[in-house]
Amino acid sequence: MIRLVIVDDHPVVRDGLRGMFSGDGDFEVVGEAADGAEAVTLVEAVRPDVVLMDLRMPRVDGVGAITSLREKGNPARILVLTTFDTESDVLPAVKAGATGYLLKDTPRDELFRAVRSAARGEAVLSPSVATTLLGQVRSPAADPLSSRELEVLGLVARGSTNREAAAKLFISEATVKTHLLHVYAKLGVKDRAAAVAVAFERGLF
Repeated sequence: MIRLVIVDDHPVVRDGLRGMFSGDGDFEVVGEAADGAEAVTLVEAVRPDVVLMDLRMPRVDGVGAITSLREKGNPARILVLTTFDTESDVLPAVKAGATGYLLKDTPRDELFRAVRSAARGEAVLSPSVATTLLGQVRSPAADPLSSRELEVLGLVARGSTNREAAAKLFISEATVKTHLLHVYAKLGVKDRAAAVAVAFERGLF
């Protein structure tokens, strides 16, 4: 039997999940928590096999709870169950140590299979999340920034305008704009601020 803790700030979601898993003899719901802080205390106390963890919650969010449990060396497998599959949600959760990442529209049978897989230590990802992760892994390696593009982006990150960057690099302003357009395309962004943010996130500076 797989011992399960459910973490979600919406009581109706917790009730639905508890009813779903309690109706199957393979699972035992041993606790529920409404936020990340409660979750850490509860999981440390009851030592479940799997934690179903929401991400966006008050006080301490899901990523904070996952990080804390991993730092404590808690062996529970943590399966994120959320509504959000953007890169800004997926990457921090996976980096923090989540065993898997599913969306709340996952069919019941798939959710059951995912929990069983997570209990065995297997990674479980919904298709859209797998696509997000694959895209993040591929993009920097598939088309890296050139040294000149990094120079231009570095100046932009330090607050230089296109004209100032052109003067410092002894190139035309039009050339700076062209380099930036190439940077945007390679990083998958649409403006300077996003380009700088992604570059810092990927450790390009």
